[in-house]
Amino acid sequence: MLFVCYPKCSTCKKAQTWLEGRGLSFQLRDIKTDNPTAGELKEWHRRSGLPLRRLFNTSGLQYKALGLKDKLDTMTEAEQYELLATDGMLVKRPILVGEDFALFGFREPEWSQRLSD
Repeated sequence: MLFVCYPKCSTCKKAQTWLEGRGLSFQLRDIKTDNPTAGELKEWHRRSGLPLRRLFNTSGLQYKALGLKDKLDTMTEAEQYELLATDGMLVKRPILVGEDFALFGFREPEWSQRLSD
Protein backbone atom coordinates (compact mmCIF):
# COMPACT_ATOMS: atom_id res chain seq x y z
CA MET A 1 0.00 0.00 0.00
CA LEU A 2 1.00 3.59 -0.55
CA PHE A 3 0.50 6.01 2.34
CA VAL A 4 0.57 9.62 1.15
CA CYS A 5 0.76 12.16 3.94
CA TYR A 6 2.16 15.42 5.24
CA PRO A 7 4.44 14.44 8.14
CA LYS A 8 3.61 17.56 10.19
CA CYS A 9 -0.15 16.92 10.01
CA SER A 10 -1.62 15.51 13.24
CA THR A 11 -4.27 13.49 11.38
CA CYS A 12 -1.57 11.96 9.17
CA LYS A 13 0.47 11.07 12.25
CA LYS A 14 -2.59 9.45 13.82
CA ALA A 15 -3.26 7.44 10.65
CA GLN A 16 0.37 6.32 10.42
CA THR A 17 0.35 5.20 14.06
CA TRP A 18 -2.91 3.35 13.39
CA LEU A 19 -1.41 1.51 10.38
CA GLU A 20 1.79 0.65 12.26
CA GLY A 21 -0.20 -0.55 15.27
CA ARG A 22 -1.92 -3.09 13.06
CA GLY A 23 1.35 -4.29 11.58
CA LEU A 24 0.40 -3.15 8.08
CA SER A 25 3.23 -2.49 5.68
CA PHE A 26 3.15 0.58 3.47
CA GLN A 27 5.34 2.87 1.43
CA LEU A 28 5.43 6.41 2.86
CA ARG A 29 5.26 9.40 0.52
CA ASP A 30 5.44 13.03 1.62
CA ILE A 31 2.71 14.92 -0.24
CA LYS A 32 4.53 18.23 0.09
CA THR A 33 7.82 17.10 -1.47
CA ASP A 34 6.40 14.44 -3.84
CA ASN A 35 3.03 15.75 -4.96
CA PRO A 36 0.69 13.34 -6.76
CA THR A 37 0.43 13.85 -10.51
CA ALA A 38 -2.84 14.61 -12.26
CA GLY A 39 -2.82 11.06 -13.62
CA GLU A 40 -2.33 9.53 -10.17
CA LEU A 41 -5.08 11.71 -8.73
CA LYS A 42 -7.47 10.72 -11.51
CA GLU A 43 -6.80 7.02 -10.89
CA TRP A 44 -7.06 7.36 -7.10
CA HIS A 45 -10.28 9.31 -7.53
CA ARG A 46 -11.69 6.45 -9.61
CA ARG A 47 -10.68 3.92 -6.95
CA SER A 48 -12.17 6.03 -4.15
CA GLY A 49 -15.69 6.32 -5.55
CA LEU A 50 -15.88 9.82 -4.03
CA PRO A 51 -17.09 13.00 -5.69
CA LEU A 52 -14.04 14.87 -7.06
CA ARG A 53 -14.69 17.79 -4.69
CA ARG A 54 -13.87 15.48 -1.75
CA LEU A 55 -10.24 15.22 -2.91
CA PHE A 56 -9.66 18.86 -2.00
CA ASN A 57 -8.31 19.90 1.40
CA THR A 58 -11.09 22.40 2.06
CA SER A 59 -9.61 23.49 5.38
CA GLY A 60 -6.22 24.34 3.85
CA LEU A 61 -4.86 27.84 3.46
CA GLN A 62 -4.30 27.43 -0.29
CA TYR A 63 -7.89 26.29 -0.88
CA LYS A 64 -9.17 29.39 0.88
CA ALA A 65 -6.62 31.77 -0.66
CA LEU A 66 -7.58 30.64 -4.17
CA GLY A 67 -11.31 30.94 -3.44
CA LEU A 68 -11.88 27.39 -4.66
CA LYS A 69 -15.18 26.97 -2.86
CA ASP A 70 -16.78 29.14 -5.53
CA LYS A 71 -14.55 28.17 -8.47
CA LEU A 72 -14.72 24.35 -8.47
CA ASP A 73 -18.23 24.21 -9.95
CA THR A 74 -17.05 26.10 -13.03
CA MET A 75 -13.92 23.99 -13.58
CA THR A 76 -13.74 20.83 -15.67
CA GLU A 77 -12.54 17.59 -14.07
CA ALA A 78 -9.28 17.87 -16.02
CA GLU A 79 -8.72 21.39 -14.69
CA GLN A 80 -9.39 20.21 -11.14
CA TYR A 81 -6.90 17.32 -11.44
CA GLU A 82 -4.29 19.70 -12.87
CA LEU A 83 -4.88 22.19 -10.05
CA LEU A 84 -4.58 19.48 -7.38
CA ALA A 85 -1.32 18.33 -8.99
CA THR A 86 0.23 21.79 -8.59
CA ASP A 87 0.35 21.72 -4.78
CA GLY A 88 0.10 18.76 -2.43
CA MET A 89 -1.34 21.01 0.25
CA LEU A 90 -4.53 21.32 -1.85
CA VAL A 91 -5.11 17.57 -1.61
CA LYS A 92 -7.12 15.94 1.19
CA ARG A 93 -4.83 13.81 3.30
CA PRO A 94 -3.79 11.31 4.34
CA ILE A 95 -4.36 9.08 1.34
CA LEU A 96 -4.10 5.32 1.55
CA VAL A 97 -3.86 3.64 -1.85
CA GLY A 98 -4.23 -0.08 -2.40
CA GLU A 99 -4.59 -2.16 -5.55
CA ASP A 100 -8.33 -1.57 -5.81
CA PHE A 101 -9.06 1.31 -3.45
CA ALA A 102 -8.03 4.79 -2.35
CA LEU A 103 -9.06 6.35 0.96
CA PHE A 104 -8.86 10.13 1.36
CA GLY A 105 -8.76 11.50 4.90
CA PHE A 106 -8.47 9.34 7.99
CA ARG A 107 -11.75 7.96 9.26
CA GLU A 108 -10.90 4.95 11.40
CA PRO A 109 -14.18 3.01 10.85
CA GLU A 110 -13.83 3.35 7.07
CA TRP A 111 -10.16 2.32 7.12
CA SER A 112 -10.90 -0.62 9.45
CA GLN A 113 -13.67 -1.86 7.20
CA ARG A 114 -11.63 -1.51 4.00
CA LEU A 115 -8.53 -3.18 5.43
CA SER A 116 -10.40 -6.09 7.00
CA ASP A 117 -11.77 -7.23 3.61
